[in-house]
Amino acid sequence: MPLVFETAALPLQAAPLRTDVACFIGHVAQRGAEPLLQVPVALDSWTDFDRLYDWRARALRAGAPERCASTLGAAVRSFFANGGRRAIVVRTGDPWPVLEAAPTAALRAARRAAVLPDSADFSPFDVSGWRGLFHLVGVEEAAMVCLPDLPELWALPAPTPATARPSLAPPEVFVECSTDEAPPEPDLGLQRIAAPRLDAAGYAGWAAAVGSVRDFLARHRRDCLFVGALPLADVPVADPLAALLAGGVLAGNGSAAGGASSAFVQLAAPWLRTRISDDLPQRLASPDGVLAGLLAANALANGTFRSAAGTLVRDIVEAEPMPHWGLSPDGPWAQLAERVCLFAPQPDGWALQSDVSTSPIRAWRSGQATRLMASVLRAARGIGEPAVFERNGPALWTRLRRQMESLLLDYWRAGGLGGARPEDAFEVRCDMSTMTRNDLDAGRVIAQVTLLPVASVDRITVSMVLGAAERTDVSLAEAA
Repeated sequence: MPLVFETAALPLQAAPLRTDVACFIGHVAQRGAEPLLQVPVALDSWTDFDRLYDWRARALRAGAPERCASTLGAAVRSFFANGGRRAIVVRTGDPWPVLEAAPTAALRAARRAAVLPDSADFSPFDVSGWRGLFHLVGVEEAAMVCLPDLPELWALPAPTPATARPSLAPPEVFVECSTDEAPPEPDLGLQRIAAPRLDAAGYAGWAAAVGSVRDFLARHRRDCLFVGALPLADVPVADPLAALLAGGVLAGNGSAAGGASSAFVQLAAPWLRTRISDDLPQRLASPDGVLAGLLAANALANGTFRSAAGTLVRDIVEAEPMPHWGLSPDGPWAQLAERVCLFAPQPDGWALQSDVSTSPIRAWRSGQATRLMASVLRAARGIGEPAVFERNGPALWTRLRRQMESLLLDYWRAGGLGGARPEDAFEVRCDMSTMTRNDLDAGRVIAQVTLLPVASVDRITVSMVLGAAERTDVSLAEAA
């Protein structure tokens, strides 16, 4: 009876269950001769990453000596700077020059395939063929996955900055020697290079890519969350949420997922200028690394089922575009915050204003509810794996039900589930009412779990299957 849903082990925040580990997949140069191409590398500090990867070696132009930070390196730096403790990096190749002329279709397709290959080519039994996102299946401890290069893979070519300088020489004047002269102005060359921006076609391609990530996670890693950055648009957008809905990037209403909509997708906006982002084009860092670090720190400090909204981020200086948060509660930025994790200034500094998923279903929109469910699925695997080859019958069903009830009781005591009593917070069924004769003949064990996330207005029901079918069904019902 092979296990068909991905979870981890118990207890909630003890090893080997880690709800704070992020996996970064993308292009970055390496140091030394040790081959690290398409190899997951676990890192416990920024120092470890800096020692293995030459993340500042991205060329501005092919053959030119100017360099800047790679997108993946900057994201990992933001992750550790904002509280992340453990990251797993999968290097998919060297980064391409920022100002490289528009590559051929074949080259761009190869770059995309290195990070996000076609899931039809995935084989769980052929590790040698794994690349890019496929490695996530073998990295069971990862609770989040980030693809920092994703917006750039569909972005417009970066405009070449102007290099002309005035040729008029200043007039000769007597200047007295001074010992307290101001330091020279910093080189603003990178500031003149635009951060990655997408047009309508680029947004469509990027949304389809996020949909591919979502589908891969739904089939192979339902316990893992995709944390991404909402790309910058090539033209100013007055109402970003309306533009995303109109473009099909996010599904509007109902349960049908479209574009980048999913309970297991969290997108962050806007792009951020921080105190450490001067080595990036336009001095803007994608917000996915910052968000992943905040979620990791929140999981360690408060539990993954707690919202990270309201967390201050001291290093943010400004953003592009600048969000007008708080000026209009019903304005476009407040509406965007219902579907996208929004960073915005407040009286005591910049903070994460919303912790949400992109799901069109309101019960799944809370980021803490999504991470709670992922954590339950990870922990339930620790219960189900030892029973894979046991005899299917009432004795096994009873034991699995009691173990799941004990697990959920721990979540309720920790504050992750609502309800004044345990029976109000969750219900576990694993008997003939949850399985058919076909399930029994096929060797499947199905446990149906209904739980009430804290601060949720809906109950969430999940059918966990231990057997030959690859299925984890989720349904919603109104709370009593």
